[in-house]
Amino acid sequence: MNHKINIAIDGTSGVGKSTIADIVAQKLDMTHLDTGAMYRCVAYYLVSNHVDIQDPTALEKALHDIHIRFDDKVVYLNDVDVSKAIRTNKISMATSKVAALEPVRKKMVALQQEIAKEKGYILDGRDICTVVLPDAEVKIFMSASPSARADRRYKEYINQGIDADYDEILHDIEQRDYQDSHRAISPLKKAEDATEIDTSNMGIQQVVEAVLKLIPVDA
Repeated sequence: MNHKINIAIDGTSGVGKSTIADIVAQKLDMTHLDTGAMYRCVAYYLVSNHVDIQDPTALEKALHDIHIRFDDKVVYLNDVDVSKAIRTNKISMATSKVAALEPVRKKMVALQQEIAKEKGYILDGRDICTVVLPDAEVKIFMSASPSARADRRYKEYINQGIDADYDEILHDIEQRDYQDSHRAISPLKKAEDATEIDTSNMGIQQVVEAVLKLIPVDA
């Protein structure tokens, strides 16, 4: 069906980009490439293997040894299912630091661009509209207040049986916002030609409908 365009979604941490991208991809018969999960996999690998990210040689070897693949909603890192392991608060914080490393971004961006060049993809992340797919036919910037995002993430963790503390989650989200928007390489920012959707007071279905209205009828 809809394979003539790419949709790029940027936004802050915990705003629901992946959830929305999943639903929209299904409705439009497109493929959702979860770039956030890709960076989380790298962070998880580096943390689990105690890789010194300040050591260029060690980092380069680690990146060479990392192999990521998706099977529906299951994320595999070197053929091990890490779908749940990469979603912890600890890995969320580590991901922000790891994603700021130039060798990491260079490898991930090249991989994402190679995958998406055939069109028919929805990519979400921090720099999709500005760096990865600057020529995407549809560009969206999703935002929400820190408190709204913290509340959603807290409930998500509780529902998944993960121990969580609301105040700690809120603090981490605010800290990650600062890290993401102030990093030297590909900082989080709204592309000039992206449409912003503030999801603070919106339900999932409302956000999906808002996104669908932005899709060209002849796409």
